[in-house]
Amino acid sequence: MPDSEPRSYPALRVLSVSNQKGGVGKTTTAINLGTALAAVGEKVLIIDMDPQGNASTGLGMPRGKRKTTAYDVIVNGAPLADAAAPSALPGLWLVPADPDLSGVELELAQAQRRSFRLRDAINAVRQTPGGSPYTYILIDCPPSLNLLTVNAMAAADAVLVPLQCEFFALEGLTQLMRTVELVRASLNPKLEIQGVVLTMYDRRNRLSDQVAQDVRSHFGDKVYETMIPRNVRVSEAPSFGKPVLVYDLNCSGSQAYLKLAREVVGRERARRATAA
Repeated sequence: MPDSEPRSYPALRVLSVSNQKGGVGKTTTAINLGTALAAVGEKVLIIDMDPQGNASTGLGMPRGKRKTTAYDVIVNGAPLADAAAPSALPGLWLVPADPDLSGVELELAQAQRRSFRLRDAINAVRQTPGGSPYTYILIDCPPSLNLLTVNAMAAADAVLVPLQCEFFALEGLTQLMRTVELVRASLNPKLEIQGVVLTMYDRRNRLSDQVAQDVRSHFGDKVYETMIPRNVRVSEAPSFGKPVLVYDLNCSGSQAYLKLAREVVGRERARRATAA
């Protein structure tokens, strides 16, 4: 049933970084957009909700140091403040993941408010005396529709969709839109699409241009102007446990994520001004 709790918290924007299709640059976008937002002055928390824990690895947190994780938040009710670990970057925190998350569906099969565990934890942060310590929370979802993704979308204000510039992109996006509609109808009526980020764009490939045109024709100004290019430095960075902005600030991928962060912040300021 829809939750009747208040949803207006202008100091914090919660974005679910989601796409049910794998290999679209979802985790890469969560890591590097979060880093870029911190670089432009925002306070950012990344919540790793994928049992593979790739966002945690990509931010340099080894498995042995993941003491309190998203599993503890979802299953055991641990506060986000206990799970949020500072990264090596000022203004960026991480709630790590570990393989225990893969068992959440079974462990919470009969639990009350099983779809709202993450929302409850985030609402506690929003109601912190003096205001939220974060301005953005980015939730890195697994590439599937399961209880973890449902928790993320039930907790989010909006969905940010990374979309690879390839032939099957629109098919995957159609599936995601159905999921968003289902969550909006049953769990989170105010969920919206924050924007679509075109990733792995190759200007030498005519198919990339065609996909970009098709997506823009379907979704209009929901598609960000910034496109993330194919860039070997972006691919290399996770193996060093670093966001690409730390690994190579001057590469085209880093500069694209900085531009995207400014566009996200600009859109958010415009949205708040319109709502005021």
